[in-house]
Amino acid sequence: MLSALVLSFAVIFIAELGDKTQLVAMTFALRYRWWVVLAAITAATTVVHVLSVAIGHYLGAALPGHLLGLIAGVMFIFFGAWTLRGDKLSDEEASVAQRATAPAFFVVTSAFFLAELGDKTMLATVTLAADNNWAGVWIGSTLGMVVADGLAIIVGAVLGKHLPERIIQIGAAALFLVFGSFMVLENAFPTASLVLVAGGTAAILVATVLALRALPDRLRPAVLRRPVEPVHDEDETAASPR
Repeated sequence: MLSALVLSFAVIFIAELGDKTQLVAMTFALRYRWWVVLAAITAATTVVHVLSVAIGHYLGAALPGHLLGLIAGVMFIFFGAWTLRGDKLSDEEASVAQRATAPAFFVVTSAFFLAELGDKTMLATVTLAADNNWAGVWIGSTLGMVVADGLAIIVGAVLGKHLPERIIQIGAAALFLVFGSFMVLENAFPTASLVLVAGGTAAILVATVLALRALPDRLRPAVLRRPVEPVHDEDETAASPR
């Protein structure tokens, strides 16, 4: 069991470095409390890797990941739109901590669960579980994911202290759109080259930006609206006592 744990930890940790889910962890860390993000990642990873280990241990077969990848991609685009629209609950003064934490945990858990379905780390866990102790693979793969994404959370939290909220919100929405579009194209056209998929993703991003810019200001998400210039009454200013 120990050898399976160490092997799985090393393999998944390396596979997760630079993976889309690690970048998503960094993105979430810019918007939510680090402990909420880490707890959500741990919960989602634990569930996904239970499924992966079960499939690898009992079936020993690879997942048909195209449909799962399509669903995950569509949901990522949805989360991007949600992020761009903003979270209204965070603006309410009553029960700020409870209202902000629950939606954040749900969003992060859902996003990571969907992102991991059919991802390379899930398939790697299935492969490891086919030839190694299932408990060791489950624990090791989960720890490898949590540690790798924990590093991304630290980086995101440090960067977040120096980035304006507006940039964070727009950047997070753009990343979700890129991830989602890439996953949809990659799974919808499995024979397409990486260059074509990347080009299609870029085209979708550009088209989305142009479409948003073409909208009237009142129809745009609040974060994209032009700032309203304060109007000063010159007569009142002149008449006011000095």
